[in-house]
This record gives sequence, structure tokens and C-alpha cells, in this order.
Amino acid sequence: MGSSVNAPVSAPTLSLAEPRMLIGGELVDALSGRVFENIDPATEDVLGVTADGSTEDADRAVSAARRAFDTTDWSTNSSLRSRVLRQLADAMDERRADLGEVVTAEAGAPMALHDMMQVGPGIESLRWMADLADTYEYEKQFPTRVALGTSTAPLVRKEAAGVVAAITAWNYPFFLNMVKLSAALAAGCTVVLKPAPDTPWSATMIGKLAAEYTDMPAGVLNVVTSSDNAVGEALTTDPRVDVVTFTGSTATGRKILAAGAPTVKRTLLELGGKSAAIVLEDADMQAAIGQVAGSVCSHAGQGCALTTRLLLPRSRYDEGLQVAQAVMSAMVPGDPKDPSTFIGPVINAVQLERVLGYIELGRIEGRIVFGGGRAENHDRGFFVNPTLIADVAPDARIAQEEIFGPVLVVIPYETEDEAIDIANNSLYGLSGSVFGGDVARATDVARRVRTGTISVNGAAFLADDVPFGGYRHSGLGREHGVEGFEEFLESKTIGVPATA
Repeated sequence: MGSSVNAPVSAPTLSLAEPRMLIGGELVDALSGRVFENIDPATEDVLGVTADGSTEDADRAVSAARRAFDTTDWSTNSSLRSRVLRQLADAMDERRADLGEVVTAEAGAPMALHDMMQVGPGIESLRWMADLADTYEYEKQFPTRVALGTSTAPLVRKEAAGVVAAITAWNYPFFLNMVKLSAALAAGCTVVLKPAPDTPWSATMIGKLAAEYTDMPAGVLNVVTSSDNAVGEALTTDPRVDVVTFTGSTATGRKILAAGAPTVKRTLLELGGKSAAIVLEDADMQAAIGQVAGSVCSHAGQGCALTTRLLLPRSRYDEGLQVAQAVMSAMVPGDPKDPSTFIGPVINAVQLERVLGYIELGRIEGRIVFGGGRAENHDRGFFVNPTLIADVAPDARIAQEEIFGPVLVVIPYETEDEAIDIANNSLYGLSGSVFGGDVARATDVARRVRTGTISVNGAAFLADDVPFGGYRHSGLGREHGVEGFEEFLESKTIGVPATA
């Protein structure tokens, strides 16, 4: 992210890059007139500028969202919501290439991932939630019974929770924005979206499409961009905000949880992870480690659910290391705009130094088998070599702390029980994987790992209709599926007199 300056908000060169915020149905500049630079992590060039909103702009956005919730029929008209969300999905479908161009430019996300984990899944999430908004059972009548001396047939009603502050991360910016917006809007809430300052256009272009191509009432969706952390803090403490949903670091998640306590906000957190991949003795080593080592390189390792701890049986330890080295040595950091690139840059200079610091720590806490250091094939950009670190103790910092770079640590184990203990030896509990020749046995091992999602032999767990989230310090609440939709609903029980 570049510096904040006073300058006119000029149009960027990318076709869907939008420098303005969306507040109250209008695309607007910051009240102060200030902007901040948007930096391409692959080149370190300035892509353009974005409105640098302040707490006053956040106040305007919350006021608009509160007004839309209280005075329009958005919260009660599910057919309107479904229609508007489909309009937005249609507009995005027609501009998939432009959406991807923005995500690649500002997040350094390889084009190869657009349909896998960036643009495509975000649009699909919107369509799935639009359908659910139309078909969900918002009222349920319970059977007649006698309670407290009265004959009653209780009615349970699901109602929108209110105004939502959605604060998102930079690694999968469009996808994360859409996951939060699709569920909250489909449930009838109004939203103030505050994206990470490193990837502002992945949010502002959503606001632009909503304003120009849908019948969404003014104020239902608001987008506030800012380089100032005080804006996010203002959203988490504003008494007019009913729900805060956040994706990002565990340290920031703790602060948000504390900030919302005085106003007793519902707080949904999707935080960090240090997930383990357990390779059992009877596993197909090539297939198992090919997936683990390859995924750690995906998008330069900037994924909270990646399995960054590889647990190998001592009996096949050297074999596993050889496979991992072969896989990672084939991963060459490249231009994310090249369709053949799988591993691009990390997001910024700060993250680059953080990852390099952990690699240097790895020289002390383990053995560098492959990689290490900044990528030599790039003079500019924040590129890191894929790095494999062996002989790591379960309690080492590099085995306990989230690195968020293309770094895989390898830990040996003797028994199945020991492997499970190592996997559970973490503050986190977001994801994991188990590989084995006996699927039933591998599934039993997966059941014993304390984590919110886990894969057996590479089977996918991320889908629109199934819940995603973590245990312990990996977060609170769930995204996706009916469970993710219901996070934005309140339950009202009405005692209705029973009819004869």
C-alpha cells in the first residue's frame, strides 16, 4: 500500500478498477479529498489511487446502512433480495476477465487461480445465496402444547440481524468480499464493507457494479476504503452496527472481539491457521506430498487453510523429503499475469520481510532442504523462493506460528497417535489433511484432529453448501452453507394462541 496524499481521484487504467467509494447509493470521493496509492506487488509500480476514507466517511456509510435497514423493505422482502443478487451476479459474469485483471494486478494472484479460488467461486457464492434467500423457511410453526397454563402453538421467526460491518483481508480479496456480502445481503442485512488497503479495488468494483447494474436500494451496500486502521476500529465500536464479520490475522481478530464487547456485537471471525498434513505409512507418497507441497506454493503460500506442517512417518521420512523437494523445485516464482504462473509475489514489502525472517529462523530451528531467500529471477516485486525446512520440532516457532508465505515445515513422527497429538498441538484449528491407503483408517484419523475442516486423500471440503470455519484461535462462526447464512439472522419466538 502506498502513501496517502491529497490529489484528485483519477480513473485507473484497468477497466473495472474503481477509485471511488460507495456510500448511500452514490460513488463518492473521501470527504477530505485524500487518496492512497495502490501498488502492484509483482512490479512495485503504482497502479493508481483510491479514495482514502476517514472515520467521518465510515460514519456516513453506517448512517446510510442503518437508514436502509430501518426504512426500506430490504430486510423483509426476500424476493427483492434474490432478484438484486442475481442481477449483480449476472453483471459480474459478463465481466469475469475484467474482475480477474484487477485481482491479479493488486493482489498478485496468478491468473491460473481465477476460476479456482478467486473470481469464479465468489460469483458462485452469490448465486447460491440468492437462491437460498428465495427458498429459506423464515417462519416455523411448532405443534400445539400447553405451557404455563395456556394452549399455545409457538412461532419461530428468523429476521435479519441488522447492520453488518464486513472487514476483509487481501489474500483472496474478491472471493472473501463476496462470501461475506452474499450471505449478509441474502439474509436481509445492510452492509458496510471495509477492504484491506492493499486490495481496495476488489471491493470498490463490487460497489460500482451494484450501483450501476442492480435495483439495490441506496445504502444497502456501502464500501469504504482507507489506509487508516482507525476506520476499521470505528466500525467495530459503532453502536449502530449489529454484526462484525472479519477475515484476517488472529491478533487483529482478538482486538475486534474486544472492541465489540461494550456494545455486545455479534462477532464472526475467520482467522489464521497452522494446519497439519498427516501422511500415514500406507499413503501414496507421490500423490500426498505432491498436493501438500504444491498447495503451499499456491499464491505464494498466502492462504489461511493451507497445510503448512507436513507430518511424515519416520519409516518413510527421507523418501517424503525427496518428493517434497522435487515438487517445490519445480515451482518457479513468476509474473502473475502469465497464465502458466502458479506462484506469484507476496503482497507487500512488510510481508516479504516477515517471510524472509521466518526462513532465517528456520536455519536455526530446522534444516533448509530447498529454497530460502528472495527469488533471484526477479529484480523487482515481492517474490520469495519456495522453501522446504526439515527436522523441525513440534514446538518450534516455525511449527507454531503462521508464516503466510511459500514455506513448508516437515516434522517426523513415530506412531499414529503421536501424529494426531502433533497435529492438535496448535493454538489454531482451521484445516488439515490426512493421506493414507486405507480410506476408512485415514477418515478415522481425520475425526480425531481438532479442526474445523479437514481433507482425506485430497478430497475437497470447500463448497457453497457446506460450512467453513475454525476451532480455537482460528475463529468464531461459520461461512458458506445454511450455517453461514444463519449467522446473519436473529431468532424471534412468538407465543401464538392455539386454535381449536
